[in-house]
Amino acid sequence: MVGAPHPRLRPAVLGYRGFRLDLGAPRRRLELPVGAVTLLLAFEEPVTLLRPGGAAPDPVPRTLTSCVSGLSTGPVIGMHGGRIAGVEVQIAPWAAYGWFGVALHELADRSVGPGALPRRQGCRVAELAGLLSGLSGWSERFRVLDATLGRWAEDGPVASARTVGAWRELVRSGGSMPVRRLADHVGWSPRQLEKRFREEIGLRPKAAARVLRLQRARRLLAAGRPAAETAAICGFYDQAHLGGEFKALTGCTPGDFTLLRRLQRGASSDALADRLAGEVTSLLLAPASATDSPAANSPAPGSPAADSPAADSASGSSLGHPSG
Repeated sequence: MVGAPHPRLRPAVLGYRGFRLDLGAPRRRLELPVGAVTLLLAFEEPVTLLRPGGAAPDPVPRTLTSCVSGLSTGPVIGMHGGRIAGVEVQIAPWAAYGWFGVALHELADRSVGPGALPRRQGCRVAELAGLLSGLSGWSERFRVLDATLGRWAEDGPVASARTVGAWRELVRSGGSMPVRRLADHVGWSPRQLEKRFREEIGLRPKAAARVLRLQRARRLLAAGRPAAETAAICGFYDQAHLGGEFKALTGCTPGDFTLLRRLQRGASSDALADRLAGEVTSLLLAPASATDSPAANSPAPGSPAADSPAADSASGSSLGHPSG
């Protein structure tokens, strides 16, 4: 169930997605980097998250219920037992800076539970998850989210207006604006911009631009644009440059990703549920063996085992970016 945040929360809150799944079998998804911080408010069973790539790969699976995930520079594999329910909130990073009590570089390439946040912020995340769990319908949950996040937005530090302006310009350009020009646009030196981005966005400007540029490229590829044309539109040097960046940030080649998305959308009448409306964020992975550990059954994205389409299509949860 997709929900639209109240207009007063825009553009700080990008979207809500409610999910309740009872599949009868474990599910694994590959979640790819997007330009949003994710708040997962789970009602029942936990998710297990594995980060096989990016700037800070973590070989140890992390099992969490509700959690916050900062901007990521690599893929996340999300796993659950087949039964899960909750709400996922996608948040502009400059807004998340004031909500969770930490500089956002502390959340970059990480997913943390409420207990890892400062006590006040951690308690209110846990309390919100409990409150939503006790409500009877998605519309009521989304109304509570509107009210609660509205209060959070009025409390805590606020990102610099220049940081917000630079982020919006980077998003508008699809990650193609050079860092020096971006700094000139907001009246900072490149060093000042880098410092403030790291604190208030979570990634340095160049890393954030890579995420946004690849996000745009995935959208174009999924819409049927050829790789060479996509590379030119998104500002890559050539098709080989696009392929290298795609592999580095997702673990897949552009061709493999596009093919698997097409196969998975055709496997069921239910469309593959992406984490962020209008974006292409996710792939289903082959089920892991019940007798093996999550780590043993989480091959690097792009390997044959990881890239096999699942038998059925995802119907609602975003699980790898605890987001999923």
